[in-house]
Amino acid sequence: MKKILFAASTLSHIKNFHLPYLQEFQNRGYEVWVVANSSDTIPYADHVVALPFAKSLLSYQNIKAIFLARTLLKKQNFDIVSTHTALASAVVRAAILTLHKKPKVYCTIHGYLFHENDGLKKWIYLLPEKICAHVTDVLMVMNHEDYEMAERHKLYKEKLSYINGMGIDLKKFTPATDEEKQSIRKKMGFAENDFLFVYAAEFSKRKNQAFLIRSFAEVCQECPNIKLLLAGKGALLEECKELVRQLHREEQIRFLGYVSNMRDVYVACDACVSTSQIEGLPFNIMEAIACGLPVVASDIKGHRELVKDGNYGILYKSGDPVELQKKLKYINKTKASSGKSEENIRVQLGSYELNQVVEQILEIYN
Repeated sequence: MKKILFAASTLSHIKNFHLPYLQEFQNRGYEVWVVANSSDTIPYADHVVALPFAKSLLSYQNIKAIFLARTLLKKQNFDIVSTHTALASAVVRAAILTLHKKPKVYCTIHGYLFHENDGLKKWIYLLPEKICAHVTDVLMVMNHEDYEMAERHKLYKEKLSYINGMGIDLKKFTPATDEEKQSIRKKMGFAENDFLFVYAAEFSKRKNQAFLIRSFAEVCQECPNIKLLLAGKGALLEECKELVRQLHREEQIRFLGYVSNMRDVYVACDACVSTSQIEGLPFNIMEAIACGLPVVASDIKGHRELVKDGNYGILYKSGDPVELQKKLKYINKTKASSGKSEENIRVQLGSYELNQVVEQILEIYN
């Protein structure tokens, strides 16, 4: 029986983005393995193995993870290895570099963690990519700026492919009628004249919630009707909750925790906001657009792929609190919508629809 290994830093990443791919390979007769930071069972995986991934790339834990990954790879003799997330991709590909008999490696980039103008910081992330390129048979990227960087620095061995993200299920994310919107808002305890912004993301330095909280707290003084809903969990969640308490904005900024039905949250809201510093092709933006929301997003790669001023929302200079505050006030004041009909949204997002993307990616594996 053929074997495939999916690798990601966290098991939640596999659960959130890759189950359709695990299912497809299992249906094709593959024995499906997963390596991540824990070993809980997940659908369509025959085996799940935990590796001691650590956030810091040069951590002793990651050196240990490389040797453990090498042992697993050598013992199981995988036909295909599919790597995801920067850390897991680096660790697993480093292990493959040491093998005499190497599997076919497909690496998916969910947003390079560097920019061309980052100076020394760029090389901290770029150098491992260049080294691992020697075993990266196929590289998949999901925005054009990452494609250009991968091509410029030859970060792959055989083939570079552009993909439309990992796919969004457009049947799950649809706009609401006014009646449904008001009904959901009422159940959530919000007034009809409240203007709700939503940001759904893991609480992390990269997603930059603390910056949004500080900026939003300033806007609240001028726009008392606005509210911010923060969905998700993560390492910096408690720190962000404490920041809200310090700013005395508990009434305006609410934490929703993990939400299984994000569609209800999106349609209850009036706009989506993202302060992320680096993206590949963000699901939260696509989901919000699919639900008919306008977007206020940082002007970064990934966001630029989906949002252009006047087309589904507006961009602001990343890291600029004054400009972000101005955009939030503008959306609230004008009660702006995405300006697109549901039919138009479906056409625009059609190329990102799950079934089409699964077909596109499986064709690359073929």
